Amino acid sequence: EVRFVESGGELVQAGGSLRLSCTAPGFTFDGYAIAWFRQAPGKEREGVSCIGSSFGNTYYRDSVKGRFTISKNSAKDTVYLQMDSLEPDDTAVYYCAANLMRSVCTTVAGRLVGHEFAYWGQGTQVTVSS
Repeated sequence: EVRFVESGGELVQAGGSLRLSCTAPGFTFDGYAIAWFRQAPGKEREGVSCIGSSFGNTYYRDSVKGRFTISKNSAKDTVYLQMDSLEPDDTAVYYCAANLMRSVCTTVAGRLVGHEFAYWGQGTQVTVSS
């Protein structure tokens, strides 16, 4: 069974940086949009960022624009999320998933459609202290 493996989460002070990584053993990213989602305690899961199969196709939710950068290493089938200027509201478990239906990042009402994504991993905890 294919599942993403996320890593890089830890406790960091506000204003700090982290780089998250995700890979999925046995799964080739080519041709699929890969996204980061997050879920904070008591809150719904939300799409954070997405990178499509085509160069330059990316998506960021408004609250992370200018602070987070998504990238991928196709040779390693690894997607990264560079998170700078972290804020306490960024505290959440961060998950990777693949859109098996689309190669580009698409949104509805400005948001990623979570149910289009698959191969969810266990997530990595990011905690930002104030």
